[in-house]
Amino acid sequence: MNVLVLCGDYWHPAEVVQRGLADFPARDIRFDFVEDAKDILTPALLDDYDVIMNCKMDCISAANQHEWFQPGVTEVMPADLRAWVERGGGFLAVHGGTSFYREDTSGYIDLVGNHFVSHPPRCDIRFHIAADHPITRGIPDFTYRDEQYQLATLAPDLEVLATTRSEAGGEQLGCFVRHPGAGRLCVLTPGHILETWRRPEFRQLLEQALRWCAGD
Repeated sequence: MNVLVLCGDYWHPAEVVQRGLADFPARDIRFDFVEDAKDILTPALLDDYDVIMNCKMDCISAANQHEWFQPGVTEVMPADLRAWVERGGGFLAVHGGTSFYREDTSGYIDLVGNHFVSHPPRCDIRFHIAADHPITRGIPDFTYRDEQYQLATLAPDLEVLATTRSEAGGEQLGCFVRHPGAGRLCVLTPGHILETWRRPEFRQLLEQALRWCAGD
């Protein structure tokens, strides 16, 4: 399986994702990393991959806080991502990839099905499996320390698979899926710090999400 990983912005260092996937146990999954998605991605390049995993917000890079999606400048816009998914592609948004504000990029949030609201300071979070699904199967509830994202949902067709709960943030979305056209889309909200990426439960969740998005 070939996975294109988009990572790296002002608030979410690419190194966290790269280190988190460096010794990923599933050896049949190959990761390619792109940080400057504005100038590297083209619609033709997307077709080289089974899954696009987005871990970055609407920001070009850690050093450049200008918006990623710029009409007439960025080669792959949200409409191109949507078209790729609807033709049968798999899309996985992880943590930073879910942190788009409603007023920023409507095309992207329409695709993923949520917009970002806020998060409390880092805290202990309980990840609770709420539905039996190939993505969550065999994964126990677990507690981790991270940023607990608070998301507002926009899509009526999303299927909630897991929730998160903390004293500071209450109950929030942890994982959900959608079926845009012939494609598959999954959202995972954990993933701000490296320790989360190295947890065996999160790695299993991530692997199963990738395989589901790819159609396995």
